[in-house]
Amino acid sequence: QVQLVESGGGSVQAGGSLQLSCEATGYTFSGNDMGWFRQAPGKEREGVATIDSDGSADVARSVKGRFTISADNAKNILYLQMNSLKPEDTAMYYCAAGRRSGEEWVGFQTPPERVGYWGQGTQVTVSS
Repeated sequence: QVQLVESGGGSVQAGGSLQLSCEATGYTFSGNDMGWFRQAPGKEREGVATIDSDGSADVARSVKGRFTISADNAKNILYLQMNSLKPEDTAMYYCAAGRRSGEEWVGFQTPPERVGYWGQGTQVTVSS
């Protein structure tokens, strides 16, 4: 059974930093698609940063230069380092792994309905 457990969320002031972690059991990140998505109240879930099965990283324009995605394959943990946080980054952040059978992964633009597995989410709140 696949389980993705996020941690590291919290409340920070604008300009601050947070590091999210996603620990997987029953699933190996290495060689598979993975990433971080977020959903703000009243908005659709959107991709933030992803790592494709070939190891290439893809980051949404809205967070480029501020967020960095990485993975520790030995520990099977996915990270999202978030710097220079803005109030508009406030959202529930979800770890995503794999894609549904027959679906195509297209980096951070992958539609959420194509994602295979989700974590329970971790809240990030940025105050001005």
